[in-house]
Amino acid sequence: MPMKRLYPMNCWLRQTIALLLLGIALTAAAEPQLQRISMATVPTSDLEAFEQRYSRWLGYRVRERGQISKALAESWGAPQLADRRYILMSANGHPEVYVRAVEAPRVPGYVPMTTWGWNGIEIIVDDPVALRETFRGSPFRIIGEPKGLNSYPSIVAFQVVGPDDEVLYLTAETGDRSTSTLPRPNGDVGRVFIMVLAGPDIDALLNWYGKRFSMQHGPARQVPVGVVQRAQGLAADETIGLGLIRLTEHGNLIEFDGYSPSTSGPRPFVAGELPPGIAMTSFVVPDLDALDLPLIAPPARYEGGAYAGRRSAVLRGPTGELVELIEAAR
Repeated sequence: MPMKRLYPMNCWLRQTIALLLLGIALTAAAEPQLQRISMATVPTSDLEAFEQRYSRWLGYRVRERGQISKALAESWGAPQLADRRYILMSANGHPEVYVRAVEAPRVPGYVPMTTWGWNGIEIIVDDPVALRETFRGSPFRIIGEPKGLNSYPSIVAFQVVGPDDEVLYLTAETGDRSTSTLPRPNGDVGRVFIMVLAGPDIDALLNWYGKRFSMQHGPARQVPVGVVQRAQGLAADETIGLGLIRLTEHGNLIEFDGYSPSTSGPRPFVAGELPPGIAMTSFVVPDLDALDLPLIAPPARYEGGAYAGRRSAVLRGPTGELVELIEAAR
């Protein structure tokens, strides 16, 4: 081969290698930062009653009891919670994914699914139709009967509101679970697998989470959501924006709902306290130092089942929602 042809070939090879290395670097830099849902936090005016409800009707068990430390309360931007009691509860089939209940006073004027922030805890179950029957006479108010999703009829869900104004979606894959994007329940009632976040601009919400946490997402769709339509007095043919972001681990997602500013607004809360309803979602992340985020307080280590000595920190998202990030064990 003549020498004059070697240089172009070597140049092409160097450029190809450079592009491959750049692609690897970009892929590494864009690794999704939200790995899985660790916990949903609900303020309650009656901790004992909360425990009884979740034990009796969901089969959840208390994994830990304690008091919120001053440092932890301040990291949430809720210093009034210092020394308040809390419990961690979870399903036997998924003991490491919690619903955390924290003592807090009720907030007058709060109506579920009419304000921005965390609006739903979606829990995987085995048989929603049978479970719905067990909820007859329970303190949970049924706001949506078991029904298949329009686009995925094998996914069936019903919805309830608890006495602390927390909305639960109780959802099952009734088709082939071996190929489903949903996790297995490992019992009649399993773990939290989707958290529902609402705001007045769904595209802005999707873009904020996608950019901050290197998460891929598609465009939002306009769909009817019966529980939201009824809560906000919308007509049956009115739709809301809906989008999804999948976390790193299978069966962990965030659902984003776009609420019209004409029928919704910011969530009322008392200064120094947690927001009512569903106050906060906790996620596991690989490395807090790799994230450039407006944290309420610097990362710190906390003891207890949810933290196990790992670092965590909290930020307020674009609608004022509290997002707790717990570092994976390293």
